[in-house]
Amino acid sequence: MEFVSTSVSKPRSRYIKWLWIPLLPLLLLLLVLLLIVLWRIIVLPTAIVHYSKNGVDELRFIWSVQHRIYKGGLPSGSSTRDHGVLFPGEKFFMEISWWNDKDLRHCVNITPTWSNTHIYLDANGDIDLSEGSGTDSDRLRQCVTDNATP
Repeated sequence: MEFVSTSVSKPRSRYIKWLWIPLLPLLLLLLVLLLIVLWRIIVLPTAIVHYSKNGVDELRFIWSVQHRIYKGGLPSGSSTRDHGVLFPGEKFFMEISWWNDKDLRHCVNITPTWSNTHIYLDANGDIDLSEGSGTDSDRLRQCVTDNATP
């Protein structure tokens, strides 16, 4: 009589290929988060305010964009940004007000374009409208509450 040896054990690779299934929801979540970040960075029109590195005082600001309002500080050499909407209606508005502890008070309405609208502030905190400054002055309008022209 001859003995025949057979292996009944299943190979490990058969089970290893099923280990990715629990990771699928995590991968989908990461993909959705990536798409949201790309949407906000690339697709939505954004306005960016750059403050000169030679800025005299730290500025305070308030962004007011349709249904969003937030405030913050703007030290010299820094910038702040906010985004608009992809298809703005006639009631859409974007406004930024900034000031220092002295007598500087400014406000400007912005009509952001895709992809970015840039506003450069000089060392005094005023909008730099000099030639070659990079300020998109054609996208700015004077606020109703401010006498300073953009």
